[in-house]
Amino acid sequence: MSNDDENTLPPGVAAAWGLRAPATKGPKPGLSLDRIVAAAIAVGDADGLNAVSMNRVAQELGSSAMSLYRYVGSKDELLTLMVDGALGTIPAPPPDEDWRAGLARWARASAGAMRAHPWAVQVPITGPPLGPNSVAWFENALHAMRNTNLTEAEKASVVVMLSGYARNQVTTMAEVQAHFLDAAATPHAAMRSYADTLRRLTDPQRFPALHALLAAGVFDQADPPEDEFEFGLERILDGIEALVRARTSG
Repeated sequence: MSNDDENTLPPGVAAAWGLRAPATKGPKPGLSLDRIVAAAIAVGDADGLNAVSMNRVAQELGSSAMSLYRYVGSKDELLTLMVDGALGTIPAPPPDEDWRAGLARWARASAGAMRAHPWAVQVPITGPPLGPNSVAWFENALHAMRNTNLTEAEKASVVVMLSGYARNQVTTMAEVQAHFLDAAATPHAAMRSYADTLRRLTDPQRFPALHALLAAGVFDQADPPEDEFEFGLERILDGIEALVRARTSG
């Protein structure tokens, strides 16, 4: 890649791909980009996204914020590097994996990475994947669909849909956990209280479908979050499978 190409990249992206060297002025550096990103991720994991600052990360490294600026140009750049670092690498797929198993594995791994670093979903999405890890994940999902007759544009749309689903599920369940389930003695108690409240507030004549659900005891206990994730994932894959079959028979 030429210097002109490098200069057109966002600074965080260039740094993540190893295309931008730290500043050479000043004393000999004692840090590395990997150490800085790892320390920032550790702060986010321990204390949340709001705790991440150049000063806090520098303290964790026993250094100064000015030293960090030799490697990272701004906090926004650091966040870009953190998200890509937290995503990590995705293992190579099994050789005989079909497209459905591959996409299911990919979606579960994506959700797992976000659950392991919940602050990452709070970082605004500023564009399509450009970090080395996120691009590798993109490649992995596309690879899973290599033997389908989907168009290249359809494959890209499938990845966007699955990524959005995983992010939404992780975000929603984290908020439900923090603001609803954790307020009760147990998740089951929270759901039973919700069901009892609905029974008191609503009339079966006005809300017959809701009361059919309540009578079936659907809200009398909390389902494991994994069950909700798997149900939605399987329905999405069913839809993709219908499209794959249509493209095959067309």
